[in-house]
Amino acid sequence: MDMLTIGAFAKACRLSPKALRLYDELELLRPARVDPDTGYRYYAREQLEQARLVAWLRRLGMPLAGIRQVCALAPAAAAREIRAYWARVEAETAVRRDLAAFLADHLSTPHPPRKDTVMLELRYSAHSDPGRVRPANQDTAYAGGRLLAVADGFGPAGAPASSAAVEALKTLDTEEVPAGSVLNLLEDAVQNATRAVHEVSAARDVGTTLTAMLWTGSRLALVHIGDSRAYLLRDGELFRITHDHTMVQSMVDEGRLTVQEATVHPQRALLLKALAGGAPVVPDLHLQDAQPGDRFLLCSDGLSGVVADDRIRQLLSSLPDPDDAVRALVDAANDAGGPDNVSCVVADLVAAAA
Repeated sequence: MDMLTIGAFAKACRLSPKALRLYDELELLRPARVDPDTGYRYYAREQLEQARLVAWLRRLGMPLAGIRQVCALAPAAAAREIRAYWARVEAETAVRRDLAAFLADHLSTPHPPRKDTVMLELRYSAHSDPGRVRPANQDTAYAGGRLLAVADGFGPAGAPASSAAVEALKTLDTEEVPAGSVLNLLEDAVQNATRAVHEVSAARDVGTTLTAMLWTGSRLALVHIGDSRAYLLRDGELFRITHDHTMVQSMVDEGRLTVQEATVHPQRALLLKALAGGAPVVPDLHLQDAQPGDRFLLCSDGLSGVVADDRIRQLLSSLPDPDDAVRALVDAANDAGGPDNVSCVVADLVAAAA
C-alpha cells in the first residue's frame, strides 16, 4: 500500500496536520497506520478523496456531525444530503439578510418623533377548533394587545406542550416593549418556552410549533419555529412571511418537489424544527414593517394544509371584522374535511382610539 506521511497527506488534501489529528480522534478520518513506537500517523493515497471531501465540507461550514453523516453515505445519497444542508443554510441566511437590511436602514435613516404621527394598535381575534377528525385539540391560539401566537402541539402531551409554549410568551403582552430590544426579548422568551415544554414532557415525540408576533407600538417582531404560518394581507395582496421548517419545504427549496407535489407528499407533516424535549432549536426572528390597514393572520397547518392561499386571501379581504374572519377561516378548514385541529389569529393595525 502506497503510504504518505501526515505532512505529505495534509499538503495533498489541504487539511492541516492539526485538523487530521482531530479527525482521527473523532474517528472521522482514521490513518491507515500508526507507528507503534513513535505514534506517527501514515495515510494511504486511497484516502485522499475522502479527506478532500471533508476539507470541502468544512469550507462549506458543515458541522462535524453532518460531515460524518455525508461520509457514511453512498455518492448519490451524499449529494442529496449536501443539497438539503445548503438549502437550510440559504433559508437561515435569508432571514439574517432581511434582518441586517432592516437594521441598516433603521440606523441610517433618522426617525424623529412627529406630532402628527398616527398611533396604531391591534384589533384582534383568535379561535381554535378541534376539526372534524381529531378526538382532541392540541392547538393553542392567543391574541392580546401586544402578543399574537399560535402553537400546534404533537405527541401524547401535545396539548400541554402548545399551551406551555404560549404561556411562556404571555409575559410580553403585559408591558410596552422597546423596539430596539424586541428581538432579544423574543429570543429569551423562546428559551423560556423551550424549558416549559421540556417540563411538560421530556420525551422526544412530544413538542409544539410556535409562531408569534409582538407589537412594539411601531413595528412587529416575528418568532417562528415549525410549520404554523404567518401571513400579511396588504392592499388586497396576501404574503406569507414565514418559512416552513418541514422536510417537504426543504425538498421544494432544493428543487426536488414542486409546491403542488409537496401538498400531497406522505411526509408533508415531518418537522425539521420544533420546540421539543430534545436539544434547543434556533428560531427564525424577523422584524416586520407595519402600515395602517395591514392585516396579519397566524394559523396552524390545520388551515394552511387544506385551504388554498387564494381562498384565505378572499376571506381575509371580504370580512372586515377580525372575529368574523377568524370564524370563516375555521369554517373553511372544516368544510374541506377538517382533518386536523385548526387555529387562527387575525389582527388588524388600526388607528388607536382617542
